[in-house]
Amino acid sequence: MKKPLAKDKSIVIIGVNGFIGRSLLRHLEKDTRYKRVIAIDYKKPNLTLKKTKFYKLNLTETMADVTLSEILTDEACDTLVLTAFPMSPPKDQALAHEVIAIGSFYVMNACAAAQVRKVVMASITDVYGAFPTNPNYLTEDMPPKGHLQDRFLADRIDAEKQALKYAAKFPDRLVTILRHATILGPTIESYKTRYLRRTISTTMLGFDPLTQFIHEDDVISAFIKAIDEDHKGIFNLAADGVLPLSRVIKLCGKLHIPLTQIGFKTGVQLLWLMDLSPAPASHVDFLRYLCVADNDKLKNIFGFTPRYTSKEALLTFIGAERLRELDLTETAA
Repeated sequence: MKKPLAKDKSIVIIGVNGFIGRSLLRHLEKDTRYKRVIAIDYKKPNLTLKKTKFYKLNLTETMADVTLSEILTDEACDTLVLTAFPMSPPKDQALAHEVIAIGSFYVMNACAAAQVRKVVMASITDVYGAFPTNPNYLTEDMPPKGHLQDRFLADRIDAEKQALKYAAKFPDRLVTILRHATILGPTIESYKTRYLRRTISTTMLGFDPLTQFIHEDDVISAFIKAIDEDHKGIFNLAADGVLPLSRVIKLCGKLHIPLTQIGFKTGVQLLWLMDLSPAPASHVDFLRYLCVADNDKLKNIFGFTPRYTSKEALLTFIGAERLRELDLTETAA
């Protein structure tokens, strides 16, 4: 267990406009145990900040690492939480590369200069990639191969490598990487929730991969635990249980149209360019092959068991969606 944070030390969150960073900031604002909280992003979040000090910084700027190291030193940063990465594949891949890969490089340089004791990084289980050779459950000691399928995943893997290099170079410091599965719940927004909201869901004929989720409340609870306690290494943040994709679509009450593989990727890419597809063609393999993470290390070493199963996380998302639909219907009426 971690000792109480010294009064002259701070917790720094980089990336407070995305779901994880914003939710963590809300929690730290309310929790009286944390006296000094620093938020850093390219724009100020739409939140009322009472004790948090905000710095505006764009990780894509030249010399961003120098500016960041000065902030971390001045604010006596003990723990840095890096959540500045987009959750969905962006259209501008060059900008995404700057933010994720180059941004992580800058952050780790700044942490080295400021002698930051602990870094907590948000990652995703999709970095393992979806392949026909994947075992039923992917463990943390298996190499992520998502870079073979997608540039966005390649950048996420590169970000992890930057953090692991930092840990290797400074053995007295600590790096925790939480690879979360698909996040579901009442408030989350991503390309995967947009897929599940569609009236008609297209899948690939002859394939029905197993899927896995994690409830948004469990994600934030796990990150708070990573801040409060010291746990070195990579941990798959995934709920118990899996569901076939066809079952997920059925529970969502959507129509399901399986399409043949011929021309599927080309069609998806065209729809992506027209803003009609939630993800580019490079993610089609996740509709074919399973990418399910093992959570034994999370439960037995990190000491965290998610409250919600994968199915329960999905049902909370579905329930929230139906309440929104009813509200819209009543408003229209």
